[in-house]
Amino acid sequence: MTDLFPPFEPGDEPRPRRFKPVPLRVLLPNLVTLLSLCAGFTAMRMAVEGRFETAVGFILLAAILDGLDGRLARLLKGTSRFGAELDSLADFLSFGVAPAFILYQFGLNDLKSFGWLVALLFAIAASLRLARFNVMIDDPTRPEWKKNFFVGIPAPAGALLALLPVYVHLLGTVRPSGASALEALYVIFVAFMMVSRVPTYAGKTFGSRVPREWVVPLFGGVVFLAGLLATYTLEMLTIMSIAYLVLIPVGVQNYRKKEREDRARRAAAATTPPSNA
Repeated sequence: MTDLFPPFEPGDEPRPRRFKPVPLRVLLPNLVTLLSLCAGFTAMRMAVEGRFETAVGFILLAAILDGLDGRLARLLKGTSRFGAELDSLADFLSFGVAPAFILYQFGLNDLKSFGWLVALLFAIAASLRLARFNVMIDDPTRPEWKKNFFVGIPAPAGALLALLPVYVHLLGTVRPSGASALEALYVIFVAFMMVSRVPTYAGKTFGSRVPREWVVPLFGGVVFLAGLLATYTLEMLTIMSIAYLVLIPVGVQNYRKKEREDRARRAAAATTPPSNA
């Protein structure tokens, strides 16, 4: 019985367990990720209400926030496994489910069940793309130069590319008869490119150090482009989408060139006899 009711002195009651405080530098990137998720979910509401231009704006906002959360986490040294998983879930909603839903509400619903299958295909492709990215990012044998390239189109870029028909229509272009079928083929193409192994530019390590004389022009150019994107959103998204599609073959060519150089360098290192120290 003494084991069931151990004696204790007054004031020795066990204190309630408290959770370990979480540093603010870890919370901030996750808050940005949650804002990205909220933007993607709100875009779906705008699509239901027929406010497609606003829906596009929220997808763009989600993409901008998605680009900030990872950089903010690395800057504040607040990266965590929890943040990585949360980022993947938010990306699936904002760049997989939300764009597919917007496209279905916009014109794919004209194709009935086939249009729904196309939207479903895009969402599945986005999920597979994100899952593969999470696996490849932990590969310790990946060469340093490959960090400049994605394998396939990344989910945020794929979402913005898939919405190209929406941009064109909102700019005042009349949708001809049969446009829904062409849009479905285009969405299938983007979905295929997301899960393909076609290398595309990443830009993560480009310009890690900027010459001092280029700092002011760089700031001015970024502000100018941001102003254009905010003022002429649909026009800029259309131009950027077309430019991205045009640059895909250029990225493939550059990737193959670096791959040949890397293969030649490895072969030369393998044939070079070790020096006798």
